[in-house]
Amino acid sequence: MFGNARTGAAAYARIGIDTGVLAASPHQLIVLLFEGAISAICAAQSQMQSGDLAGKGQSISRAIDIIGNGLCGSLDVTRGGDIAHNLSALYGYITSQLLSANISNDAERLAHAQALLQQLHQAWLAISGTTASASTQQEH
Repeated sequence: MFGNARTGAAAYARIGIDTGVLAASPHQLIVLLFEGAISAICAAQSQMQSGDLAGKGQSISRAIDIIGNGLCGSLDVTRGGDIAHNLSALYGYITSQLLSANISNDAERLAHAQALLQQLHQAWLAISGTTASASTQQEH
């Protein structure tokens, strides 16, 4: 009648995330995008180590999607000037590192992409004076 507990827990988690996104400022949305991309890369690293190539590919694709459609999509190159252009180029570089990591199963490129995103994430947090969520504070 009500489904299983796992389905209910997943629905509750989605509602919490959706509510957080709806209540977030534009600045907080960027933070969430960084956290989502970093989390996807962490999952890909675990999947790469365990030999789950399909899962690794899906996680890397998710990170690429977040970077391309979320982070790059949020840039205003008209008003953002050099900063927006430089970020766009950096996002492109990170995406190419992720693609190469996926194709060649290269853990170093995956870690490099993650480190770059973490640095950007920390800089973004410093701008607002907020702190990282528990999920991205953990070392992966």
